[in-house]
Amino acid sequence: MDERKSDLVAKVPQVTLLFWIIKILATTLGETGGDAVTMSWLGETTAEAKGTGYLIGTAIFGVIFVAAVIVQIRAKKFHPFLYWLTIVATTTVGTTLADYCTRSLGIGYTGGSTILLICVIASLLIWRWSTGSISIETVNTPKVEVFYWVTIMFSQTLGTALGDWVADTNEMGYVGAAAVFGGLLLVTFLLYYFTSISRVILFWAAFILTRPLGAVVGDFLDKPLAQGGLALSRYTASLALLVVIVGLILIFPQKPASKAH
Repeated sequence: MDERKSDLVAKVPQVTLLFWIIKILATTLGETGGDAVTMSWLGETTAEAKGTGYLIGTAIFGVIFVAAVIVQIRAKKFHPFLYWLTIVATTTVGTTLADYCTRSLGIGYTGGSTILLICVIASLLIWRWSTGSISIETVNTPKVEVFYWVTIMFSQTLGTALGDWVADTNEMGYVGAAAVFGGLLLVTFLLYYFTSISRVILFWAAFILTRPLGAVVGDFLDKPLAQGGLALSRYTASLALLVVIVGLILIFPQKPASKAH
């Protein structure tokens, strides 16, 4: 790798406990925010309206996602608010896209999850083949950033489908599904601290798992009581999550990821 490029500071944050807390909050916001647009705002009174809502919501959040990625790539250094705005954009478009594919297109949770898992793995393999590394510490050039954000978008969409699949298809409910993904996330962290398994692989495993965890927590907050949720307003839940995320970013400044020496 060119020495000048290797010395560039990554435009993503250091992976700390704060990173994972904000990531889970952001994925939860993506679920409540996406549902607020496709279900509450655009409505779902009929099957046709539901499908249209998911499609329009995907288009809206897709534009926001592309715009955020372009600004992120053009930025000269790491900006916490810009980074997390782009993450939230991937979670919202992931929510609406997964709902459209699994529900409106009739693929189903199993089929949708399988297709999206293949997309995530393919994205990581192509990224690794093209650049030699899939470590977030190398996210410091436009080419790598494109791979990074495409992979994240696929992983967020996969996470939504996985969360719905475990919570609905297996009739575990939102609390049960949250326990499953929370447990898997805990196992991943234990593997990180007590084994020599590739840190890069464990990072992406944890990154993917935080999405279904956030998805089922978001569903738990805004779904009707009859469906096992708390029936909170999607707008209120989304605003509350946004306030907490902004507060954490302001109170606890984040530094960009850098290679260990």
